[in-house]
Formats: sequence, C-alpha cells, structure tokens
Amino acid sequence: MHKLLALDLDGTVLNSQHTISAPLVEAIQHLAKKTHVVIVTGRHHVAAKPYYEQLGLSTPIICCNGTYIFDYANDRVIKENAITKARAIEFIQLSEQHDLKMVMYVRDAMLYSNKRPIAYMEALSAWAQSFPEGSQPSILRVDDFRKELQSTDYVWKFVVEGGDIDAFSALECIDTHFNGERSWVDRVDFSAAGNSKGNALTHYIQTLGITLEECVAVGDNHNDISMLTLAGLGIAMNNADQTVKNAANLVTDHSNDHESGLATLLQRLF
Repeated sequence: MHKLLALDLDGTVLNSQHTISAPLVEAIQHLAKKTHVVIVTGRHHVAAKPYYEQLGLSTPIICCNGTYIFDYANDRVIKENAITKARAIEFIQLSEQHDLKMVMYVRDAMLYSNKRPIAYMEALSAWAQSFPEGSQPSILRVDDFRKELQSTDYVWKFVVEGGDIDAFSALECIDTHFNGERSWVDRVDFSAAGNSKGNALTHYIQTLGITLEECVAVGDNHNDISMLTLAGLGIAMNNADQTVKNAANLVTDHSNDHESGLATLLQRLF
C-alpha cells in the first residue's frame, strides 16, 4: 500500500544535534532499495546535500518548502516557482523598513548580511566549514542583497526574524505575493505564493504513477502540515506542537532525539 516515503529533515530525520542516528540511516538506506524515498525540506539544496549523501539517496529532492525540485546527479533544477527579481527587490525594501534581519536563498547559496548577522546563520556557517574544502555548503555573508540579485538565476526564498514579523506578514504585498510559513518561534520563511511542501509533493508524484493515498509523509513543523494532510498517512513527530499533531493521522511515540524511534516505526510500516 505504501509506495513513497516523504521525509522532512530538521526536527524529523535530524536530531537536536543536527545529525542522523545510525539506526535511522540504516533504516532509510534499506527502505530506499524497495520504496521511493524523497526528502522534502525547508532547506536549500546545498544545506541538505550532506544528509542526502549520508542516506545514499538517488532521487530528486524537494527544497525550500516546495519552491523547487532539484536533481543532484545532474546539478539541475527540475521544476521551480521562484521569486521574481522585481518581487525580491520589493521584499528587501519592505524588510528593511520593518527592521527585520534577513537571509536570501539564491541558486547555489544562502546569503546573510554582514551588517546584521543572524545567530542561526553563524552556526550554520560554522557547520558548513566543518566539511572538507570543495564540499562545503555555500553559506556567505554579503554587503548588499540587491547586488547579489543581479548575478543569480533564481531567488528561492527569504527568511526573516526580529522586528514585528506579524505586521510585516500582514502587508498587502507580502500577503498577496508570498507564502509565509513559520519555521521557528520568531522566524518566518517566505517563498512565492502557491508554494508548499504539499503542492510540490503532489506535482512530484504525477510522473511516478503513485497516488497521494499511497504516500507516507513525516514532519514536525507547520511547513509540513500541507504534506501531512495530503498524504495517505501523515505522521507527526512527538516533538511537534499540537497544531501539527492535530493535522496528522499518527504521532510517533518518541521525539527526533530517540536513537531508533522513527527507524522502528518506518520498518514496521514498510
């Protein structure tokens, strides 16, 4: 009955130390030999790649909350609904007016400001530098977001934090042209309107001959709700908040920090 497994990364496959337990790596690698396993993440593909390689997957990956589907093997974008450069400029101006710290995801890098660095990006940058030179995820501090726009093919999404995010999200331009999904207590991800993990998963399976009813989706955050509700079996992690749990068919017995909780469940389901 279950033909596809869609997995979120942070808070689901990854534990609090941003690593994957050995039992879960083994379980996913085993499942991938007989079941279609796809990562569906809020991450940029450069920040998801180390985990993708650790899991030994060969399927495309759905990134930035459904903004695009990326093929690592051929370094190509399969499908996208990126933010236009005109909208990106407008977003930058408005975020500055509302005193928000910002991250901009472009074709092959995650960019944050030299003038107003964000703590979690500093930590992510340190993580990226732990990899051997040549295989480090591209996470860069920049002086001018507008200048960076000129040299990229795509703007995948923005992440903002600080200031009055609720007032910013309610602006007519933002509400109309962007899809905002909270990814942390004080942090919101904004992609082009219409993007969601659920919509991207729906499109992705069309060429596979798989129905949504035959999909299992696992996630922990609000940006996972769209795929949890569409999949035949939506599973919320025990560490998810009640809103996410209410949207799921099943809640795991253990959090993402349990050594083998999710691995055991997946082995049982498949």
